[in-house]
Amino acid sequence: MKAADRILVLGIGNMLWADEGFGIRVVEALDRDFALPDHVGVMDGGTQGLYLLPHIENLDALIIVDAIDYGLEPGAFRTLRGGDVPAFLGAHKMSLHQTGFQDVLATAQLLGRCPRDLVLIGVQPAVLDDYGGGLTDIVAARVQPAVDAVLRVLGDDYGIAAVRRGAARPGLVDARLSREAYEAGRPSAEAACRIGDPRVLGLGA
Repeated sequence: MKAADRILVLGIGNMLWADEGFGIRVVEALDRDFALPDHVGVMDGGTQGLYLLPHIENLDALIIVDAIDYGLEPGAFRTLRGGDVPAFLGAHKMSLHQTGFQDVLATAQLLGRCPRDLVLIGVQPAVLDDYGGGLTDIVAARVQPAVDAVLRVLGDDYGIAAVRRGAARPGLVDARLSREAYEAGRPSAEAACRIGDPRVLGLGA
């Protein structure tokens, strides 16, 4: 059992491109259903790249959740640790967002502020080129297993027990972009590809 005072569960992805939204949907479900101690953060990292650097510096543990290109069948689910999570530019691209996130990890390492422990949890996507689309069924079915995997890492490695909330809470993702609202209100593929997704473009109005 490892001591850890600063832990972050970071979902990476782009919910506008079908299965690329996997990491976001996992941390959304985790934060909605479970309460964690104050020293364990849960964050929607989106596609922010180097803007995430201040959030990961000097962590005891960083648990990344993402759509991962394992070269396996769609829906294949894996957890990688430590040196199996490539941290430098030029390493084999395993995550669909890792080119940007490699920059984050490499910069943190150069500064001597890289997280002590790295864990990467992800699923092999089925569809990536459906703009405005939700998760495919096979990837959506891996959201709860990924939440369970995060909870196992927290419990087995750090002795942290999550508490199921008495009532689910919203908040990590804008309610208009929650998985249920987003997928129920999806426009046609033709409209989304032609003019963009008005559910997102109109958020600032």
